Amino acid sequence: MSGRSSGLEMARAKMADAGVDPVAIETFAHYYRLLEHGETGMIPEASIDPVDIESLADADVPDDVAADAIGKTVAIKLNGGLGTSMGMERAKSLLCVRRGLNFLDIIARQALHLRTAYDARLPLIFMNSFRTSADTLHALGRYDELAAGDLPIEFLQNKEPKLLADSLKPVEWPKEPDLEWCPPGHGDIYTALRGTGLLDRLIAEGYRYAFVSNSDNLGAVPAPRVAGWFAASGAPFAIEAVRRTPSDKKGGHFARRKADGRIVLRETAQTLPEDREALADLSRHRFCSTNNLWFDLVAMKAKLDERDGVLGLPLIRNEKTVDPADPSSPKVIQVETAMGAAIEVFEGARLIEVGRDRFIPVKTTNDLLVLRSDVYEIGEDFALTQVASDVPYVDLDTDHYKVVGEFDKRFPEGAPSLAKATSLKVGGDWTFGHGVQVVGDVALDGKGAQRVPAGEVLSGDD
Repeated sequence: MSGRSSGLEMARAKMADAGVDPVAIETFAHYYRLLEHGETGMIPEASIDPVDIESLADADVPDDVAADAIGKTVAIKLNGGLGTSMGMERAKSLLCVRRGLNFLDIIARQALHLRTAYDARLPLIFMNSFRTSADTLHALGRYDELAAGDLPIEFLQNKEPKLLADSLKPVEWPKEPDLEWCPPGHGDIYTALRGTGLLDRLIAEGYRYAFVSNSDNLGAVPAPRVAGWFAASGAPFAIEAVRRTPSDKKGGHFARRKADGRIVLRETAQTLPEDREALADLSRHRFCSTNNLWFDLVAMKAKLDERDGVLGLPLIRNEKTVDPADPSSPKVIQVETAMGAAIEVFEGARLIEVGRDRFIPVKTTNDLLVLRSDVYEIGEDFALTQVASDVPYVDLDTDHYKVVGEFDKRFPEGAPSLAKATSLKVGGDWTFGHGVQVVGDVALDGKGAQRVPAGEVLSGDD
């Protein structure tokens, strides 16, 4: 045990030397001790029941309640990701969506439109990582009016050392020291808000509610109707949920813990191998998280103060290699938490079912192709409206389309029309000409580089 405890002391010293916030160090120490005692963070199927939830479509939200609530809301975007899974080395939110607009442009314009429409202050604040901060601030520099009073436009998430799997000591990787560090998962938002003093500032300036969402989800507009529902509910914390579809089978879901009746969010990494079948059962566990959260700033401050800044979210133990690109590099453990898991910390927390239009995440180039196509329309309010009757299933050959640079080369004239498509599966190396239309279920296969001519209609009936 002493070797492992010395591992914690080494980690503490490393974090302190790097200037990490003391509360973030204490939070890390909390999870280190759980790891040391063999905590895995697993949530067995036998310990939970399925959950039933109310729907936003059925909620009565008067216009004045919605307008009042959005006037007391701050919008926070999680923007620490680099899009490395798509071959990027800059903020993922710099990806072009269409017409020269990237994710940040659309997010900024959504907020500016709502401010005008509702005469609301509605600050827009980004939680950046050390790697995304400079790029993000540069990209937002064109929106002079974005800052709300003297509130900052960003705050930084914390960082923590990766731990060697066999000894729990901080890993050393001199050839690329950056790889010795990792973010603590998006559950760090609460620690970072408190540690930077931003939580206190927001409360002092009269804000009551926070809406938090991922910057890669353009459906996550800080909607006055949802703000009004949350304010009227009196709940300290709420999450927007959607019904799971076959594409969500491998992802996390909501459930109710039998022991105390609290709502819990079970991630895939917290599911035992023997419970994987239950995880994938869409008729049993019907709702998953959009990662669109609402919380009462005052209730959050009270809970953090009560717990000395350590909210105590469930541990997620993530095993990786120190260099993700090198499977032979040492095995490490990354200690993570999910921000949605805070739902189990608050008594009276709620879930609300929303439409799929509030959940349009871009995790792969498959998602990016759909977003760039005519499946969605971007209105004057810069919100996305699904104009196609269905969102098509897209599966592009990872050998040729996984990395954004290669993907872009194969769609030089933009995305094909997918408004009438059910699915598009591309095997092999295809380049698409201008104005290609996909209708129904289409599968392309072939050897060598091939081209879909301009104006071609690809139909499942062919």
